[in-house]
Parts: sequence; C-alpha cells; structure tokens
Amino acid sequence: MTFQLLWRAVAREPGRAWRLAAWSVAEVAPSFVVGLALAGAIDDGFGGGRPEVGVVWVGVLGLSWVVAAVGARQALLALAGIVEPFRERLIAGVVQDALVGARVEAAAVTRSNLQVEVARDAFATVLGVLRSFVFTLVSVVLGMAALMPEVLVLVLPPFVLGVALFLLSLPALARRQREFLVADERTTEVVTMAMGGLRDVVACGDEERTVALVGRRIDEQAAAARALARVTAVRTFSLGLGGWLPVVLVLGFAPGLGASPGVVVGVLAAVVQSLTPALGGLVEGLGVSGVRLVVTLERLLGNRPAEGPQRVMPPDVRVELSGVTFRYGPHAEPVVAGLDLVVAEGEHLAVVGPSGIGKSTLAALITGLVRPDEGAVTVGGVAADRVDPAARVLIPQEAYVFRGTLWDNLTYLSVASASRVDGAVDAVGARELVGRLGGYQAEIHAGLLTPGERQLLALVRAYLSPTRLTILDESTCHLDLAAEARAEQAFARRGGTLIVIAHRLTSALRARRILVMDGSKAVSGTHADLLRTSPLYADLAGQWGPDLEKVS
Repeated sequence: MTFQLLWRAVAREPGRAWRLAAWSVAEVAPSFVVGLALAGAIDDGFGGGRPEVGVVWVGVLGLSWVVAAVGARQALLALAGIVEPFRERLIAGVVQDALVGARVEAAAVTRSNLQVEVARDAFATVLGVLRSFVFTLVSVVLGMAALMPEVLVLVLPPFVLGVALFLLSLPALARRQREFLVADERTTEVVTMAMGGLRDVVACGDEERTVALVGRRIDEQAAAARALARVTAVRTFSLGLGGWLPVVLVLGFAPGLGASPGVVVGVLAAVVQSLTPALGGLVEGLGVSGVRLVVTLERLLGNRPAEGPQRVMPPDVRVELSGVTFRYGPHAEPVVAGLDLVVAEGEHLAVVGPSGIGKSTLAALITGLVRPDEGAVTVGGVAADRVDPAARVLIPQEAYVFRGTLWDNLTYLSVASASRVDGAVDAVGARELVGRLGGYQAEIHAGLLTPGERQLLALVRAYLSPTRLTILDESTCHLDLAAEARAEQAFARRGGTLIVIAHRLTSALRARRILVMDGSKAVSGTHADLLRTSPLYADLAGQWGPDLEKVS
C-alpha cells in the first residue's frame, strides 16, 4: 500500500514527472562528459602537444556544468510540484481520520503535524536521490562505454554488489526505524499525559512513580536509537564496496587492459565525481529517508492503532456516577473514591473543593477523557467514553484559541448564522472584546490575547455549540466577578445540563446544587445545607467571604 501511494503521488502529476525526467538528463550531463573530456584533454590535447584541443575539451566540460546548474534548478521546481500536493493529500487524510473518530488524542496530534512533515521531507529526499542515482548511473555507463567499454568490468561488478548488499539490509533498517518511531510516540504520549495531570499527580504524591514511568519510556527510546545506529553500519560497508573498490581496481588493472593515462584519469573522475556520490546519496537517502518514509506512512495509514469504541448520541444528558474510583497509577491514592452522583437533565451543579482535590479529574471522568478504575460513569445511560462528543463540551481553565479569523474561532463547533453569533457574543459578554479585535473577520493570535480574553472567546464558542451538557472547568477564573456572573448566567439560561468546577464560591451560589469534594468523601446540597453539614464548605465560605461581599 505504501509503494502504491508513492507511485500514485508521482502518477497524479504526469506533466511534472516528465519535466523532472527531462531536466534530470540535463543535470547529469557532466557525468557523461567528464571521462571523455578529461581523456581527450590529456591524450589528444595537452599530452599530445595540441593545447587548443585540450582547451576545447575543458570548455566542453565547463559548458556541461552550466547545463547541469540550469537542470538542477528546474528539476528542483518540478520535484516540489510533485511533493507538495502529496503532502496536502496526506495531511488532509490524517486530519480527517482523526476528526472522524471525534477524539483527537496526543498520538493523532503527533501524526497530523510532526509525522506528516517527516513524510513530506523523506518523500522529497527519496524521489530526489532515486532519480539522481538512476540518471547518473546510466550517464556514467554510457560515458565509459563511449570512452573504453573494457573498464566497465572493473567498475560495475563491485558497484552492483555494494548496491545489492545495501538493499538486502533495508528490511532490518526498516524494523529498527519502526521500533524507534513507536518508542518516540510512546514517549510523547506519556510525557503529555504526565504534564496534563501534573496537578493531580502532585496532589496524590505520585511524583516518583510518574518520574519512573517517563524515565522508562525515555530509556526505551534511547535503546531503540542505539539499535538503529548499529544496523546503519551496513551502509558504510556498502558504500566502501560499491563506491571505492572500483577506484582501486581501475588504478590496479585499467593500464593492463590498454587504458591510456587520460582514460584512467577520466574513468577515475567519473567514478569519484559521479558514481560514488550517487551511491552515497542512494545509501543515505534510502537508508535514512526511505526507511523513515515507509515506516512513517505505515504509522500514518497502514498500522494505525485500533479505533476506539463507537460513539453514541445519548437520548438525554443525565449524568450518573456509580461507585466511581480513579487513581493515577495502581499504587497511588485514589483521587476520586467510591463517588456516587446523579446530575439530572437540565440541572445546574457547582463543584467546589481545595485545589488539587480532584475536581478537574471529575470533569475528565464525566467527559470520558479518562475511565474509572472502579464503578461506571454514564451520560444518558451511555458509558461516558462512548458518548458522541457532539453531546457535551468541556472548557478547561486554559482556553484554546487558534490562529485564524475570530469568526472561525467562534464557530468551529457549530454552523451558526451571523445573528446567532451576535446573540451569543452579547449573552456571554464579549461584545467589547469583538469590537476591540476588529470584528469577526479579524485575524487573531492566542499570544496576543490575555487569558481572560481567550476564556471569553471559548465561552462564546461553547455557547454556540449544539451540545446539551456543558462543563466549565474553572473556565472563568481569569474573568472579574461581574464578567464571570454574566457568562455563567448565560449558560444557565441557555438550557441543558451545566456543571461548573467553581473557582469562586459565587459560582456555587448561582447553582441549584453544590458538590463538595474533600478527597475522602463528597457531599452535596444547597448553600444553606452545606454550611451546616460540611465543615470544609463552611471553611471555604469563610475564605471566599470577600468575594461574597462584592457580589452582595
């Protein structure tokens, strides 16, 4: 499948492929001329007492280099015309694959960015070295045949043996390269997971295990790199056999075949200047870029991890947790322990508790981003990790804004008319921000926005989405009290189920029910009930007293 894909990439651009071949002929002109020119300049020209003939042959060789320079430039343009459409089709397919599953994981992000670029660069290198090798080999053989056919016996056999040995080593190189790429992906995934759950890792005292896990993945990647390096030693031997043994044979035996000094110099020049570099390019290009290309395409297209569970749109968004326990590692203390919770359709629930107690973990469990070690989490009777993402939206504390127009940022979760967008902007309280940024068609960049501005844009985006379950995970923490109140009240009026991981107690006061998490247990109730029954909540209310006074 991989080779068919590469062949189709060339066949899709027949005009550019023919131009690439034509300009490649021009590019290898010196490979054909160099032996003839040097032999003629030495034997018939300067060595034969006719310097004017020698000057002519040198001029012919120089002219061939001018032709080669023009050919190299045009060949590079034709090569780019084949490679860039290949890259565009590849990244379109990978991104579509990731989005069809509606679950963009770290590995999918890696595939759609780093590995596509690796495949593009490797394809350009492989296509370039293959056409250079083929055209150079043909040109050198024709040039030597025109100069003195007998010397081909000294050049071609070791050259063919070197190429054959190298080609036989490619499967082992491919295996090692595949193992290295897999180890690299695993390292990326475990580092991403560790960094994303760093707060909970620290809260659970699980730093040593996390460091050990990351270190083990790094060690595995280092071992794979060392194994790959050992196998690549075959490339060096192949290059010596095919590229430099012919030099020794020509020096030792060409005069015995009747070769003149000029012929010997010309043949050596053709081997050293053209044939050996072409073999070196083939060994380096296929041995590194070719293997990387095949392995990367297999990872992208042929050997993808098994698809996750089929997504289901639940009949409603009633959230239910039954005996849920979750821990970051088999020996860590549970972040959530034996939690039973029901959030009815249309309910507004606030979740409060000390920092690091597991509130964000609860949000991840409800959205299906992580699975419980024990118990079950369902939305509308469907396991949370199988729920169609169109049924729920999670806004984290660090809101995501991509580079593009403001309109694209606000509407990429929905198909909304201008009037609907205007209504959402006004409801959430982002009208002033939209005006300051220059309107919906203005180009924006996350680095030029404050954290609060990014949160406002993410809130508008979520408000416009068709989801019926909204989870705000401290997603208003960078807003002032008035802006936070306006945004949360907008979502409450919008309808559907709203779960707010509260950054301030004022968020809890706006909810119909409050869940207090303290690690060992969780209790729920109204504000008045919890002041009487939950010492932790009463303590939090005391700490948040100034915020309550501002609201009142």
